[in-house]
Amino acid sequence: MRRPNGSVNTVLLGLVALLLATGIAFIYSADQVTGGGRLPSEHWRLQVFWALLGAGMLAVAARVPLRILENLALPAYAGSIALLVATLAMGGGDGPARWIRFGGFQLQPSELAKLGVVLFLAKVLTARGRTLDSLRDLLLPCAAAAIPAALVVLQPNLGTAIVFGAILTGMLFWAGTPPLLLFLLLSPLVSLLLSFSFALWSTFIVALGALLYATKPGRAETVYAAGMNLAMGVVTLPLWNSLEDYQKQRILVFLNPESDPRGAGWHLLQSQVAVGSGGLTGQGFLDGSQKRLAFLPEQHTDFIFSVVAEEMGFIGVILALALFAAFVHESVRVAQSSTDPFGSSVAFGIATVFTTHVVVNVAMTVGMMPITGLPLPFFSYGGSFLLACFLAVAVLQRVWTERFARRI
Repeated sequence: MRRPNGSVNTVLLGLVALLLATGIAFIYSADQVTGGGRLPSEHWRLQVFWALLGAGMLAVAARVPLRILENLALPAYAGSIALLVATLAMGGGDGPARWIRFGGFQLQPSELAKLGVVLFLAKVLTARGRTLDSLRDLLLPCAAAAIPAALVVLQPNLGTAIVFGAILTGMLFWAGTPPLLLFLLLSPLVSLLLSFSFALWSTFIVALGALLYATKPGRAETVYAAGMNLAMGVVTLPLWNSLEDYQKQRILVFLNPESDPRGAGWHLLQSQVAVGSGGLTGQGFLDGSQKRLAFLPEQHTDFIFSVVAEEMGFIGVILALALFAAFVHESVRVAQSSTDPFGSSVAFGIATVFTTHVVVNVAMTVGMMPITGLPLPFFSYGGSFLLACFLAVAVLQRVWTERFARRI
């Protein structure tokens, strides 16, 4: 593939156009149902409207210089936090508190908050002018990601909280954080996941102790790693008890979908049936039986990839994943090409956001991860998410435009 050398990254924008067109086509397909007492929907028309609006926003936002974006990083982050707090204050009625409604429209602030966190972390990580080599250096970046993550957990929205954690990890890596320090920082999460099995948790603690003895990190790092990982074994039961019933059920169903095949396991089982029934070449566009009979849950949003797998089969899945891989690769290449530390960090943070969404969404449709509700970029229906994706691409385009400019 010929690489762009001008001010417009034609490869990046071309991949966006291909992903968007494919996504709209499968949203149209997902709207075509004949079962479940449902009539065909018109989500695809609204998605076209959001796509046109997003393209206009991209054209405008891509003209904003990186210097202005850097100056807006703190206000954008503060505004994101304020919107998340407002979302909780307004409540969600009988459902989760994730949207702010304006007449007939609704905004999901957590989607915009991802970009706000990326901009702010890029500013923080590049303002120091040196590598991050101690836990003290990581306090501010960790707090910047933890605050919005905690707010979305309260909505509750565990899927988006995962994205904030991934943003922090990816951008710390790109900023040059030593692998050992990054592992020690994240080790309590590993310990938490393993603490549901005493044997696995004990083995991990012994291995961690051996690692600390062999590498001899600083005192603060040693105390943090030992204390936090031991604490995970203590808080597991209270944390489990604090989860909502449906959240517990999602985890149990992830481990054994057949435990509740007509309840919480229904979504995952129907998705797996759809994916498996696609075979090599699929049942044909518009002809997916699981989709047409409305057995697939949220088939135009969270489980749009199941529609792709059912109708296009293994070959279609590989082609779709190849498109996403090419898009993420081009996003990372934008980060690599930039001579500006802030621009490079922002681009890699955005690439991390897109990568996390693709990996988690595809994994949950086949049962490799619990169902989290993360949409698939440019494929899943949703105005807030699609506009946020276009804004992120606009920033990538701006980083590409200024890739050779060194700011003083």
